[in-house]
Amino acid sequence: MSAHMSILQDSASNPLDVMEQIVSANDWSFDRRTDSEMAAEAPGKWCDYGLYFSWSHEISAMHFTCAFDLKVPERSRTALFELLALANERLWIGHFGIDQTDGMPMFRHSVLLRGAPGASAESLEDMIDIAITECERFYPAFQFVLWGGKSPADALMAAMLECVGEA
Repeated sequence: MSAHMSILQDSASNPLDVMEQIVSANDWSFDRRTDSEMAAEAPGKWCDYGLYFSWSHEISAMHFTCAFDLKVPERSRTALFELLALANERLWIGHFGIDQTDGMPMFRHSVLLRGAPGASAESLEDMIDIAITECERFYPAFQFVLWGGKSPADALMAAMLECVGEA
């Protein structure tokens, strides 16, 4: 490998460097814990979202989660798992899951960068935008299941109704 190629790979290999600039530009609070981990908080319409980024140099992949500020009671988890499965059928990128330790729903996505000189700022901005958009879109369904007593199918149908016109 040429020296030029090595320098290029080293300078562009960690997408968290770019992600840190994106988060800073949005004035979101963040904590760059290590060279391979970063946490941030992004405001949303329904709640604040906990963003977590983890970079694995070994496999050239970045794992990303966008967690709802929403705790799920143990008794509601079965219904929530059904809602997650129904919601995931409607996603093109990423998927919803639940953190088993604290019961927090989250959007998850991983980006493989093997062979690429690095992640572009645009692709990382899109990744965050897609995650927050999907969380905002499905948040009412989570509320309907957890606190409104609706079935997962009914909650999803109610949350997906598009409002037409202005009130």
